[in-house]
Amino acid sequence: MSTAIFPASIVAGGESVAPHVPFKDVSNAEKQSLFVSKLNLCCTIYDFNDPDKDSAEKDLKRQVLLELNEFVASGSARFTESAIAAVCKMCGVNMFRTFPPKYFSARGESEDEEPMFDPAWCHLQLVYDLFLSVIGQGSLDAKVAKKYVDHSFILKLLDLFDSEDPRERECLKSILHRLYGKFMMHRPAIRKAVSNIFYRFAFETERHNGIAELLEVFGSVISGFALPLKEEHRLFFSRALLPLHKPKSLGIYHQQLAYCVVQFIEKEQNLASIVITRLLRYWPVTSSQKQLMFISELEEILEMISIPEFEKIMVPLFRRIGYCLNSSHFQVAERAHFLWNNDNVLNLVMHNRHVIMPIIISALERNSQNHWNKAVLNLSQNVRKVFSEMDEELVLECQHKLEEDNAKSNVAAERRRLTWERLEIAANYEPVTVPSNIPGLVKPPTCLVSC
Repeated sequence: MSTAIFPASIVAGGESVAPHVPFKDVSNAEKQSLFVSKLNLCCTIYDFNDPDKDSAEKDLKRQVLLELNEFVASGSARFTESAIAAVCKMCGVNMFRTFPPKYFSARGESEDEEPMFDPAWCHLQLVYDLFLSVIGQGSLDAKVAKKYVDHSFILKLLDLFDSEDPRERECLKSILHRLYGKFMMHRPAIRKAVSNIFYRFAFETERHNGIAELLEVFGSVISGFALPLKEEHRLFFSRALLPLHKPKSLGIYHQQLAYCVVQFIEKEQNLASIVITRLLRYWPVTSSQKQLMFISELEEILEMISIPEFEKIMVPLFRRIGYCLNSSHFQVAERAHFLWNNDNVLNLVMHNRHVIMPIIISALERNSQNHWNKAVLNLSQNVRKVFSEMDEELVLECQHKLEEDNAKSNVAAERRRLTWERLEIAANYEPVTVPSNIPGLVKPPTCLVSC
């Protein structure tokens, strides 16, 4: 760590007590010096890939970390500038490290992948616990601490969210949440840095292990946004959050992402139509599992949307739902049919039935003729009954119009078949060939077939 940020004179703090001495064996006046001395002792890093190497030193460091945690938890520590500098230095030395490159697919592409656990966790956990306790202390002066917990420190902390170890990401989630609440001056920088992580993930790499944890933190951050929403928050919503629906690994973090989206819609309801438009744009036509997630999210949004906003997107929305009703993947088809079990969706359809029913009845008719799954066929019949109870006259009118359209399409199909038949006959015609030395060449008859 840079001596410009952690000068030796401040970190040492005039330490004069050996770090191996327990806190109970020194006077209250010396405890602060012993606290800094023990922190400096824990700045040594050991190799845990070889469990037999430096085992005594590893045990000693673990014991000292336990003592430090107990000392902070007891409330005896005074967080002077030297103490804060020593804490930040020790935590930075232990936490900030470069992860090995990933030569395999991102964790999200296979939810069943076994997580990788850091062998040094027995030390790292205590370091994280200590840092979390320190920044949670009411006696910690944020104005003094911001000199050491600066933008560079926070950026390195955010880089750790890409750790393969889920235990580490869980600790980081708690720390980031507390930092965001404690250091108000760093909030814009944190939001910008997290936005950049989302941009890189959605538009470049599609590889990151901590998207779910970051979204979980920002779920509570978004709930605290003031109204009306600032332009910065709107841009975060449209440019950073919504594109997260695109990656293949959506299943890892979809629950947290949907929660963040709902938080924004609760702030401003006119965002609902924007979300649905983007979902239709990103619709995963080749991934049935993502389609199930999208339909569930659509249902949640439709429970909140106002009728004027709904009318802006109802035609493309129900065309897509119609395609889902006809899906050959029975789970997608079933999930789309279950939308009509929702009273809010039924209410929206009721108010706009003259537009929606023709689209959906056409899809239901295709199911009755072509779908292979009996459960889907039964669900289609149930939805048709719901429509009949809603407006039987309109259902009959849609049915009659559909029959007329089918008759016209059959006539057009027959006309195309006959045209192609005549074209094939004309293509197979072989003209008579006459030798060039015979006068009076015979011209082959002209094809009278009209295409």
